[in-house]
Amino acid sequence: MFDVRDRVPALTGVLTVVSLALVFGAVLGAIPSAAIPSAPDAVLAAIPHANAFISATAIGTIVLGVRAIRDGNVTRHRRLMLATFALFATFLVLYLYRVTLVGPTDFAGPAVVESYVYLPLLAVHILLAVVAIPAVYYVLLLAATYPVAELAQTNHPRAGKLAATMWLVSFSLGIVVYAMLYLVW
Repeated sequence: MFDVRDRVPALTGVLTVVSLALVFGAVLGAIPSAAIPSAPDAVLAAIPHANAFISATAIGTIVLGVRAIRDGNVTRHRRLMLATFALFATFLVLYLYRVTLVGPTDFAGPAVVESYVYLPLLAVHILLAVVAIPAVYYVLLLAATYPVAELAQTNHPRAGKLAATMWLVSFSLGIVVYAMLYLVW
């Protein structure tokens, strides 16, 4: 049997590849919508609003989790970061479900706003979301495989700061993108 600690980078890579394959498969239409049971239109229409709420909640759990670890409360930090990961996973499942069945939402605002505001914000949001995935897996795998007393000697604190920052900015930009798609235009 192998020690999982020795395989954290490899496991991070495998989880990242599988996750990104699912995301890009759904976004690019590689997953056939006929293979997925369809929800009523009202449920599909509610998913972006639910995801905005999930994103706002995740921002709160990240901020509280960072505060908890700064205060030395490891148990609270762990609970909040696991809650953030659960929120992220829920967001992702809902997003992929809707995108597979309905496709991406088109921007309905002015072309100049789309070109110079919406698309750059969306690009940064997507880039950070994609880059955050391996960072989050890596941090979670380190936390799962090392005792709390040893975590400070691993890359967990440094990678955790990076993952939390990317998550915060990505979730925040996701809410801005949501507002531009569903509230402003």
